[in-house]
Amino acid sequence: NLPKEASLKLIDIEDKFLQNLSISPDGKFISFRLFKSAANNKGSIVPNYVTESGFTTDIPARSKVGQQAGSSELFIYDRLAGSLIAIKATGLPGLADAPDYAKDYTAKTKEKTTSRDLSFSNTSWSPSGHTLLVDIRSQDNKDRWLATWEAPGQNIILADRQRDEAWVGGPGNFARGWLDEQHIWFLSEASGYSHLYSLDTRSGIKKALTAGSYEVEEANLSKDKKFFYISSNEVHPGEKHFYRLPAAGGKAVRLTMMEGSNEVVLSPDEKSLAILYSYSNKPTELFLQDNNPGKQPLQLTNKAQSAEFKTYAWKDPAVIRFKASDGAWVYARLYKPARTGNNKPAVIFVHGAGYLQNAHKWWSSYFREYMFHNLLADEGYTVLDIDYRGSAGYGRDWRTGIYRHMGGKDLTDQVDAAAFLTDSLGVDKNRIGIYGGSYGGFITLMAMFTKPGVFAAGAALRPVTDWANYNHGYTSNILNEPFTDSIAYRKSSPLYYADGLQGHLLMCHGMLDVNVHYQDVVKLTQRLIELKKDNWELASYPMEDHGFVEPSSWTDEYKRILKLFEQVLKK
Repeated sequence: NLPKEASLKLIDIEDKFLQNLSISPDGKFISFRLFKSAANNKGSIVPNYVTESGFTTDIPARSKVGQQAGSSELFIYDRLAGSLIAIKATGLPGLADAPDYAKDYTAKTKEKTTSRDLSFSNTSWSPSGHTLLVDIRSQDNKDRWLATWEAPGQNIILADRQRDEAWVGGPGNFARGWLDEQHIWFLSEASGYSHLYSLDTRSGIKKALTAGSYEVEEANLSKDKKFFYISSNEVHPGEKHFYRLPAAGGKAVRLTMMEGSNEVVLSPDEKSLAILYSYSNKPTELFLQDNNPGKQPLQLTNKAQSAEFKTYAWKDPAVIRFKASDGAWVYARLYKPARTGNNKPAVIFVHGAGYLQNAHKWWSSYFREYMFHNLLADEGYTVLDIDYRGSAGYGRDWRTGIYRHMGGKDLTDQVDAAAFLTDSLGVDKNRIGIYGGSYGGFITLMAMFTKPGVFAAGAALRPVTDWANYNHGYTSNILNEPFTDSIAYRKSSPLYYADGLQGHLLMCHGMLDVNVHYQDVVKLTQRLIELKKDNWELASYPMEDHGFVEPSSWTDEYKRILKLFEQVLKK
């Protein structure tokens, strides 16, 4: 039942990988993707200085933004005819659409941006096997097309197009499937928030099954296809709950009631919910609940907190919001000082990862920072942890608010947070510090370099200093590519603003970092030396990657951060 030799000869399979192999339910067709990695992409190395042999060794690492993307082809093998069908994406609307940013450049540069390569993503067969659903993406990630294929000799037919002049994304953006032989479902940010849609592939009529100023983060269809089970933050941006929704649309029934995060796995018979539940000051535990609203969950584990952990009264930070200078509401976690003095210092924490949420009511993945914030509050600091522009959980406009200018609105949100601390909470405007790691380290550098007088001290941990050094998948979405949108890279990279440093700066970086390479902080260090800047220091960690492992390294880093704040913000 394998393709005939003659059919195979129609495909150039050299240096290609077979992926996404799928047999139609009726057994008539086999769909598959051939992927070819781009040739001649140059990798990078991370030197390892502390070795058993005594010789410096090189750790192979990723390439940098602007690398050539791989290519993909989609084929369907007709088992009855013994023939191979190559699926082409011709005829889709907007294939040659130039991005809006091209208007900022010369006509010659515009020509370079109009030719867009495509990538065939996932495929899925309808219940009978009559129709194939195909997900197609432009490699600049500004378009996503859902299309269908029905029979040999026919081309694909457009079902839905999502265009975003920034980049297509959001929670659950790759979720899709079949409701029945005629209808598909998918998640899309078409309304500005991630919501669930159904679409009639014959009439083209699309129906919103959920709507509102909240995010549907995940959706799955029940076995009998009568219901969707969805996770959303409809109750509050800082909570996650699980719902049952009629497949045809209607009112969703909320199944979880515990305040915080409820991450749910449905049992195979769909009668029970396994819930991973946590709250702001309560680490994750496992609960079991009947699959019906109003049922009391049964706690199955009680292992997250040791006896020693329970001896301290871990703070429950208030989840608040304040108004940014452009009128937008910014959500934040607020730790109030356990005692107040004459100094009234404050610290703003900037979470990493860019697209991540930390102003919420569940146990944070930044648990070390959470514990450090408890310490700072005990020592008399007010601590504010904000979900700045670019964070997850608040819809498309918030997600893409950093497009073409990282260190723009995401930074002014930090400045507005500092004003809120001063105006509403009585913090001394001359005693505000800022710190964060990775993206948070980058924002800290931009704050210290471009907002003089706002932050007296900053600790930039494993920071990006030049976005042209970072990876392709993440950076090209937000800043496009260095050779097509140099303006965005120039505006967004701290290296170009180092002459603006006025306050006290601490930088910490692992020398084995294969994510944000140590090269970044080395380049910035040389720049600060050339500029003859004072009041800065670099702490290097020779055996640490992006996320530290050794407790001694974590301890050293936080001791340095605390020392910085104590010496500068409380003097």
